[in-house]
Amino acid sequence: MREKLEFVYGPVSGVQTYESLLELAGRYSFLKDRQPILAASQRVSERDVVLITYGDQLQAADRPPLEVLHSWLKKHLAGVINTVHILPFYPYTSDDGFSVVDYRQVDPALGSWDNIRALHADFRLMLDGVINHISASSPWFEAFLRGEEPYTNYFLVTDPAADLSQVTRPRALPLLTRFQTAQGEKYLWTTFSADQLDLNFANPQVFLNIAELLLFYVGQGADLIRLDAIGYLWKEIGTSCIHLPRTHALVQVLRAVLDLCAPNVLLITETNVPHRDNISYFGDGTDEAQLVYQFPLVPLVLNALLAGSARHLREWAAGLAKMSDTTTFFNFLASHDGIGVVPAKNILNEAEINQLVEVTLAHGGQVSYKNNPDSSQSPYELNITFFDLLSDPHDQSESPALKLDRFMVSQAIMLGLQGVPGIYFHSLLGSHNWQAGFGQTGRNRTLNREKLGLAGLEQQLADPTGHTAGVFQRYTALIRCRTAQPAFHPNAAQEMLRPDNEAVLAFVRRAAADRQHIVALHNLTGQPQSCRVELGGQSAASYSDLLADRSYSTGPDGWLTLELEPYQVLWLSAIA
Repeated sequence: MREKLEFVYGPVSGVQTYESLLELAGRYSFLKDRQPILAASQRVSERDVVLITYGDQLQAADRPPLEVLHSWLKKHLAGVINTVHILPFYPYTSDDGFSVVDYRQVDPALGSWDNIRALHADFRLMLDGVINHISASSPWFEAFLRGEEPYTNYFLVTDPAADLSQVTRPRALPLLTRFQTAQGEKYLWTTFSADQLDLNFANPQVFLNIAELLLFYVGQGADLIRLDAIGYLWKEIGTSCIHLPRTHALVQVLRAVLDLCAPNVLLITETNVPHRDNISYFGDGTDEAQLVYQFPLVPLVLNALLAGSARHLREWAAGLAKMSDTTTFFNFLASHDGIGVVPAKNILNEAEINQLVEVTLAHGGQVSYKNNPDSSQSPYELNITFFDLLSDPHDQSESPALKLDRFMVSQAIMLGLQGVPGIYFHSLLGSHNWQAGFGQTGRNRTLNREKLGLAGLEQQLADPTGHTAGVFQRYTALIRCRTAQPAFHPNAAQEMLRPDNEAVLAFVRRAAADRQHIVALHNLTGQPQSCRVELGGQSAASYSDLLADRSYSTGPDGWLTLELEPYQVLWLSAIA
């Protein structure tokens, strides 16, 4: 830690920051005694499935939303998912929670820390560290505007005449925002919006405050801490201001602090960027984040199903390198944000990305753009529910059953691949675009962020013939099957196979100590497909499908020959 802090802050300030950090770690050392310390390689397992949800996702008139969510989860998902990512539940002013007013408070409209701790009694929790920026209405920024210490150096005052052309822009918005302060007019760095002021991590006190904040979250029940938009943390004019060495150094220090005080807690970094930059947050495999969001997976699964071809997805997955036994990917296909297309850069060509854009618009979605250094704009994310992106909600010619099968094969791919799966609340229900909400806010992301009344959702789930219940039942059954298989451990070996039919995605997962291996096959089309796939010398003679009561046998040459129904998924477990 000392070496990294000296690199970031210089020899004098770095040592002072290090000493302050050790004192802080000492004050929070009690966190270690809360549960047995697990071996680093045992902190994730095949049982780990994360539900991504807003704290006020479910609402009832008589109870706080966090309490409503907790009771619903216990009723419907106990034994199905074991971890809940509650999106920012702090007081906020914009961006549906990501413009935080007070990091240490629970929004009273959602509940209290007591509700968070009660939820933690039944589920592991992922909490957000929204540490790149803070709300313009936060006490920190209001004190800055008044010229009060120590906040005068908490934010990034920047000359608007400076050459900022190299700065990576995730939004089609101005980088600097003008504010009137007690010292006169000043321009401040606002990467994401005028209401989200970037914090100045060149000030060691800002970093120390944030380090203590993360330990506070652990004290409230955080088992995983998600570092939101972490790639933008450090700014240097004349650079891209993303993924800079000092950003990585500070993440590594935060990891070291957590290892001292709460070694079971995992860091997960959210960087919606091309794959090589994304996995750089693993560090050397032992010293930075234990999980990184697997952003390229989403556009590649979509491309595979739209094109009816496994080529891009297979070749990309075949090139994924395992960093260590203590790191893994966080796989997801939908979240509270849109579907990022930037991570597919250099994997999909421009025409293939444009196809994703065109289908999104045709299916009732919207597309958000970012500014490029040459003053042009390009697609940044697709704003649409995942179910509607896969199937046109206005197309009555396709049967509901086929649409459901198409959706479920996409989710089975995500659940089967190496990593910890994360499932957005609306994916569990197969939700459609919330056009009414989009009409009210005019914000693209609203399409995928509908909040639900508890009574209405319970009524839908009670109707076995309805769309919502059909998706929920299929999805939860698939999760239950997945979490019972050692071969789906996040770090179990993975090998992509090459069937003789490009319309079939196939891979093998092998548990440690040869406890189990599973051959996963997926028909990416709405037509029956036949295929032959070579399983090699380690294959078994017979396999049982975990998802249906049927067995398959390999030929004497080690090849498996089979027929797949439209969008069929096979999870074939070797029979001893």
